[in-house]
Amino acid sequence: MTEDLDPRTMGADGGVADGGDAGSAEPDGGGGAGEGDVPVASSEEARDILRSSHRVAIVGASNDPARPSHGVMQYLLDVGYDCVPINPREETILGRTAYPDLAAAVAAGGPFDVVDVFRRPNAAPDVAREAIDTGARTLWMQLGVISPEAARIASEAGLRVVMDHCMKIEHRAMRAAGD
Repeated sequence: MTEDLDPRTMGADGGVADGGDAGSAEPDGGGGAGEGDVPVASSEEARDILRSSHRVAIVGASNDPARPSHGVMQYLLDVGYDCVPINPREETILGRTAYPDLAAAVAAGGPFDVVDVFRRPNAAPDVAREAIDTGARTLWMQLGVISPEAARIASEAGLRVVMDHCMKIEHRAMRAAGD
């Protein structure tokens, strides 16, 4: 595992915390259907999403370099994505204005292609509802963020859903494959 999320130590802001269990269900192994037959993207579909996306909300972004959300956001910025941190406790992260919620970020700069979730799974359904309300195209739940409920909510509203995959890992794999 890289510096990306360890589901056993994910904090409420999406970063590493002391203790706590981030996962509540097993991922489907990338076969395209989540728990209860909720359609979630395979790794190849996730890479298609990466190819067609530019503006990314990082929900649970952190200024702490030890947090997975910080490293993923830095990587995505470095490879050209327009990342917007969502964290009500921060003013700026990695030189970018942080917003308290998706609605405020969308009001300032328009809708997101991807809402990348670095929050505990029990917070993901509310993030899914906010992603829908703000016109996002994809709900991406990071490695260790497993919420069939959030996946169902987003999918039923027409959003593409990625669950238990890391944007950084998928992007690196895409690049390694020559995409």
